[in-house]
Amino acid sequence: MTTVEIVAQALLDARRDGVRADGSVLPSPDYHQALAIQRVVHRQIGPVSGFKVAPRPDGQPVIAPISAARTVRTGVPVRVGDRLGIELEIGFEVIAPPGPDPMAESTQVFRPRIVLELVDNRLTGAEHNALLKLADMQINDGLVVGPALAGWDGRDFGTVEARLICGGRVVVDGPATLPGGSALANLALLCAHLGDHCGGLRQGQIVITGSLSGLEYFPAGTDVSGHIADLGSVSCRLE
Repeated sequence: MTTVEIVAQALLDARRDGVRADGSVLPSPDYHQALAIQRVVHRQIGPVSGFKVAPRPDGQPVIAPISAARTVRTGVPVRVGDRLGIELEIGFEVIAPPGPDPMAESTQVFRPRIVLELVDNRLTGAEHNALLKLADMQINDGLVVGPALAGWDGRDFGTVEARLICGGRVVVDGPATLPGGSALANLALLCAHLGDHCGGLRQGQIVITGSLSGLEYFPAGTDVSGHIADLGSVSCRLE
């Protein structure tokens, strides 16, 4: 079996059985193999509701699809195993067919939304292997979608007033800065590199642009509420 086949099968088995695979015994993919693994897995688990994006030091960005089956609206309970990571983020909903250059008319193609990224991994022993992490959807597990910003004028988001409370604990409350300092730069990075990966960018999908709160994990029974000034509030309960 090839590296792509071996890693993809391990990830699919972990999703099916609910038991994390031992990543320390898996072959390490290169960047393009990691994206190929994502495609194999998503052909099995179903439609894509959007993508996450982040810069990488070597210039090839983190790109990972988000499962539509694990994407819910604000207020809907979220199923959790032993724990689930929560990140407060700004997303951009695709509101019109994106065309070859979506950023050329960004206000016609995108609409900002407040979101919670749900984070979980399907591998153990691979915490320091960035490319196995990438293959595992950059440990994305889903998305909670909050309200949209009406009448967006195309302005960027760099530092915003943000609040995230999980289980009564304040994770962040005050000024928070997007990774790299620009939500639009991260959105443009996705548009420039995605191509037809996992079906490409489509109307109705959401691109998330990086954590405002860092990554922390919480168990079932946790109530989660987030707020970003001008964007509104988003919430869920882990069950």
